[in-house]
Amino acid sequence: MNWTRIAAVDEVEDDAGMPFKLDGRDLALFRSGGEFFAADNVCTHQYALLTDGYVEDGCVECPLHQAQFDLRTGEPRCAPATQPIRIYPVKVEDEAVYVAVE
Repeated sequence: MNWTRIAAVDEVEDDAGMPFKLDGRDLALFRSGGEFFAADNVCTHQYALLTDGYVEDGCVECPLHQAQFDLRTGEPRCAPATQPIRIYPVKVEDEAVYVAVE
């Protein structure tokens, strides 16, 4: 697995997201409950950036139609989204956050 450093731990606030691009993909790094998650940054229901949404209790809410996604699995938690977002592996080493994209 090829790991890429995305941010320092202290650059991402809790219950917030940070957009980034990796291998031509629009991705997001989220922090919720002190844990880090990486996911596609575009809602599967309609084009909206999830980093513009609300993060709480391990979920992100789309700012457009309030679809919610579980940041651990990518599965939608409520309508109108029915398709999951893709989740990517994350690790923290030496106060830095790394993401792997296959």
